Amino acid sequence: MNIMTDIESIKEKVSDNQRLDADDAMVLFDQAELLQLADLAGQRRRDLHPEPVVTFVSDRNINYTNVCASGCKFCAFFRPPGHPEGYVIKNSDLDKKIEETIALGGTQILLQGGMHPDLDLNYYIHLLQHIKNKFKIHIHGFSPTEIAFLADLSSISIEQVLSTLIEAGLDSIPGGGAEILVDEIRNKISPNKCSAGKWLDVMKQAHLLGLKTTATMMFGHIEENKHIIEHFLKLRKLQDETGGFTAFIPWTFQPDNTKIDVRPSTAVEYLRVLAISRLVLDNIPNIQVSWVTQGAKIAQLGLAFGANDFGSTMIEENVVAAAGVNFRLPRSEIIRLIENAGYKSLQRDCFYNVIE
Repeated sequence: MNIMTDIESIKEKVSDNQRLDADDAMVLFDQAELLQLADLAGQRRRDLHPEPVVTFVSDRNINYTNVCASGCKFCAFFRPPGHPEGYVIKNSDLDKKIEETIALGGTQILLQGGMHPDLDLNYYIHLLQHIKNKFKIHIHGFSPTEIAFLADLSSISIEQVLSTLIEAGLDSIPGGGAEILVDEIRNKISPNKCSAGKWLDVMKQAHLLGLKTTATMMFGHIEENKHIIEHFLKLRKLQDETGGFTAFIPWTFQPDNTKIDVRPSTAVEYLRVLAISRLVLDNIPNIQVSWVTQGAKIAQLGLAFGANDFGSTMIEENVVAAAGVNFRLPRSEIIRLIENAGYKSLQRDCFYNVIE
């Protein structure tokens, strides 16, 4: 089969709203032109979202600790246990951050920490109960790697940890810690973190318990295109089983201040992966741009490459900032960028319900 036939057969599949396989995805990586990808991903986006609408959520990332025993080579934010710069957030500081978030129209917080060996399950129960007792706000918190670590630390099952956290007030789970869901890659960049299979199992258990979650991918470090495709297919397979993923968010590795010395991914590489994710992940309803790593203009362009969500206003973000990337976008600018790209902007909640 020649190159043109390969691309033509994929175009026919997309036009007929058929599922793409691993070989199709590799052809897109290797052979499709950038604007071809935009056209195909745009078709798939319109099949899923016929209305010219782009959503966003108003929230804040709160890092309840920066102490982490994982020691991932790509992370510039963490401090190892016992480090003088390590912290666990005080309730008074937490309250202030949440009060500011609500005052700015925020509807949710993303609680993000690390694998802290001294924080047991009771800490998380009290943290969630403290927030829910004081504030009416959605808690999107604790990545699968944090939950898997907590299960090991507590010598109980993942299902027990999740059930306990849900009862204490957890509303949904972010897709952090996925990086690339291939152990060959994980063992090199984050050897102390849970396996790809364990990450997927946490998400499966969460979905079965009724929690919605997001899915992510951090690329542009030591992976190859075949690993990205494997990541997509593992997410798609789980979504076929559970339907629990609300959105997929790919972002590029930021190498500054980390232990992985590679050139940063280009905007073109980001847009190609974004488009292919929309084409392959046909059962995950929403694809989100990453203005935090790409900046406003490339994120806006991402709306032409299959994305239908602008992500979060991110009143606060520290992890990517630690790698030297400090893009900031107020709510008004997100709305302007969406509308200047020809879409109607709508604020949503974590479940993609529109907030009037």
